[in-house]
Amino acid sequence: MSKGQHNICHSKTFETLYNQFSKDLRRFIFYKTQDLDQAEDILQDTFVKLWDNCGKVSFDKVKSYLYTVANNTFLNHVKHNKVVQKHQQDLVNYKTNESPEFIMLEKEFMLKLETTINKLPPKQKEVFLMNRIEKKTYKEIASQLDISVKAVEKRMHLALLVIRREIGNI
Repeated sequence: MSKGQHNICHSKTFETLYNQFSKDLRRFIFYKTQDLDQAEDILQDTFVKLWDNCGKVSFDKVKSYLYTVANNTFLNHVKHNKVVQKHQQDLVNYKTNESPEFIMLEKEFMLKLETTINKLPPKQKEVFLMNRIEKKTYKEIASQLDISVKAVEKRMHLALLVIRREIGNI
């Protein structure tokens, strides 16, 4: 090969390297991941990294570079998955610390709250949902509904009176 053909940044050289190493590299990654899709993703990431660094990698070190990048990418996936799994386990542990009775009471409360809100007169319900669900301020609600802030306060007050009477303070 002439000097120009050893330039990894040359598309034909890069394509030749891909054709030369991709099959064995895919097998290497698959052996580690046991997941064909993940192996393919890592393979593609590895060659993208080679292309991004084509001017920095010497031609005679390409194979070593590819395997090192592929292995490091695999290890990063493993670390990331461990963090995700730990987070998911923490969530499961957090949620399962609640007793079945607590979960049942919570569901009953939410059902009662939803039923009570749905029974509110339309104008009160609208203001209540905009404030408590959409987190809008009274001023924002007044502007959006083209009413005064005092009217919003009155509707909210009446809605809260009904809800407190039906299910207590929230």
